[in-house]
Amino acid sequence: MAQGSGRGPLVADKRYAKSGAKRPAKRPGAKSAGGFWGLFSSKPKPRPKPKPKPRTKTSAAKRAKPSGRSGARKPRGVIGTLLAPFRWLLRLIWGFTWRVGMICITLVALAVGYQTLKLPEVATLLDGRARGSVTMLDHEGEVFAWRGDQFGGVVTADTVSPHLKNAIVATEDKRFYRHFGISPRGVASAVRINLSEGRGPLSGHGGSTITQQTAKLLCLGRVYDPTEWENEAAYEKDCRQGSLWRKGTEAIYALAMEAKYTKDEILSIYMNRAYMGGGAYGAEAAAQRYFGKSANQLSAAEGAMLAGLLTAPSSLAPTNNLKRSQDRAATVLRLMQEQGYLSTAETKAGQDNPAQLSAAAEARAGGYFADWVMDSVPSYFGTSTTEDVVIRTTMDQRLQRAAEEALTYVFENKVREGSKAQAAIVVMSADGAVRAMVGGRRTRVSGVFNRATQAKRQTGSAFKPFVYATALELGYSPLDLVLDAPYCLDVPGSGEWCPKNYTRKYYGEVTLTRALRDSLNIPAVKMSEAVGRDLVRRVASDFGIDNAMAEGPALALGASESTLLEMTGAYAGILNGGSSVTPYGVSELRLVTDNEPLMGRSGGMGERVIRPQAAKQLVWMMEKVIAEGTGRRAQIPGWQAAGKSGTTQAARDAWFIGFTADYVAGVWMGYDDNTPLSGVTGGGLPAEIWHEAMVRVHEGLPPKPLPMVAPEPIAPPVQPTPTRRERRRPGNELGRAVDGLLRDLFGTN
Repeated sequence: MAQGSGRGPLVADKRYAKSGAKRPAKRPGAKSAGGFWGLFSSKPKPRPKPKPKPRTKTSAAKRAKPSGRSGARKPRGVIGTLLAPFRWLLRLIWGFTWRVGMICITLVALAVGYQTLKLPEVATLLDGRARGSVTMLDHEGEVFAWRGDQFGGVVTADTVSPHLKNAIVATEDKRFYRHFGISPRGVASAVRINLSEGRGPLSGHGGSTITQQTAKLLCLGRVYDPTEWENEAAYEKDCRQGSLWRKGTEAIYALAMEAKYTKDEILSIYMNRAYMGGGAYGAEAAAQRYFGKSANQLSAAEGAMLAGLLTAPSSLAPTNNLKRSQDRAATVLRLMQEQGYLSTAETKAGQDNPAQLSAAAEARAGGYFADWVMDSVPSYFGTSTTEDVVIRTTMDQRLQRAAEEALTYVFENKVREGSKAQAAIVVMSADGAVRAMVGGRRTRVSGVFNRATQAKRQTGSAFKPFVYATALELGYSPLDLVLDAPYCLDVPGSGEWCPKNYTRKYYGEVTLTRALRDSLNIPAVKMSEAVGRDLVRRVASDFGIDNAMAEGPALALGASESTLLEMTGAYAGILNGGSSVTPYGVSELRLVTDNEPLMGRSGGMGERVIRPQAAKQLVWMMEKVIAEGTGRRAQIPGWQAAGKSGTTQAARDAWFIGFTADYVAGVWMGYDDNTPLSGVTGGGLPAEIWHEAMVRVHEGLPPKPLPMVAPEPIAPPVQPTPTRRERRRPGNELGRAVDGLLRDLFGTN
């Protein structure tokens, strides 16, 4: 600007002319603008004026260079130049990642919040069974079998045995009380194990926490709906999906549970809903099922065994393989020690004295008997029940053990090793109450083919008592005679049929009693033809043989088929005085919540088939079979017993059925594929099995006589008074012929 214009220079006046000049005094209580309050001052703090530096050539050159972004250092050298694009890319990725992450976290938080609002109260989640349970009691009221989805009652983390609670946590999720519902460390470890074992990352080990497992048990809140799933198996399969999407939704549900419930509440849901094998759902049902005690009374060994079932409840169930279950429990005890739940001494004691099954558990859930009971009740109270049902049965556990032991003894000691032959036993009272049942050589099994109730086989000579029952009802006497001689019948469509005795011999005139005692075929056919096949068929049917019977004359020889249960029931009708019998196993059925039964006895004695006198005479005839005839091997020392053996054509089936005054028992033996038995008849091994069973059944019981009546002797026919010449030559047939000729010629004696 031109000088002399009268204006001062365009610069700020110096606030302080000299460095030594005094500053204005501060107001009392005022703070420096450079302190804390200076941050809130409306006036900017004056920046001190830098001292002018002498201009040099170097500084001028620096100012002449273009400057980059303020505060940033330019990369130098070749390496810096090469890294520059990557730094830019990393900045881009980071910016994208944290923004997407924030969005995902927000969405997850919203999803967790929504699920939390939907979760019900804990009490409604403790029993999640789609089906009910069936508890079976023996005739004395003791539990011997369970079926369905057994639920013993609610347990909580506070009321259950601490040993079981600690065993579950130690085995399934040792960080349960420290994580927030999911365990990234556990998932990473599971993925690593799966990959190292050659599986997919999500196949095999899941790394799930107890909370996630509980979410899976709850099927993420989805309740079984028959219209959505074909059956319960499809529903459970859907609930156990292992897809990535499923894992994600499962994690969200687990987080929601952690937000809604306490840790102990989550553990309580898990302990009540987890399947523990043997049809038991929940800790209480499993404790009752395997050990016969409440879940709050479990020892360390028992708690470890139950916790060990959670990984594979069906295969590790102690009722399937006790040794395998005990080995798994030993591993659980070691884990409990490592995590401080047990001392070394307690662990060793549990491993040295592993948990043992209760007597009820050893019965293998009732075996064949329980299966038969379940088939005999309506499905809505049995296999498909949605309620908890209690069935009181006719089972006698002492008699059941007797039958099982008898079968085992004979096959171990009297049957050649490696034989595939099968056998079945039924024991019942005279009114048809079934006390014991064995449906095959494997005595402690369930859900398998029951040869006592499901196998229909030809009965052979075991059918003959019904032929003679018909004859006695019509007025025949056990002492009446029948001719055992060659005999043939013309069967329409089949030609001539000539029955033969087992011995291939003929015995002439024999009594009906001897014909039954020695199981002669020709007299049986003759009696059947004499009284009428239709009537024989009717009597057998009324006694309970409910099958289509043979139409031809072979009916009398047992050409018809029947089950062992039906045949044993028919013999019970003979013992009880001639009344029909419907074998039964149910005494009463009720719901757990009710005191009054919904069903009563499912069978018993029915209408009379033959007269009591005829029945008692038949018992007398059948007693001779065991005392003197083909059933001698069945004799019971000190007891009267009656019965009948039976062997079918080519020895494909062998039977022995008989009774004492107290019990009726039937035995069948044969091959499932109808292969002929080698050297076996009904009076052989089946009679020995019957003997072994009935000796054990009657152990400790006082002997009783059979309800039988001997027939009145038949008076011999009146003979004409012999002539003088006949008295002189008694027994001389030639003389009698000559005398007759003389009478004709001369008319003299």
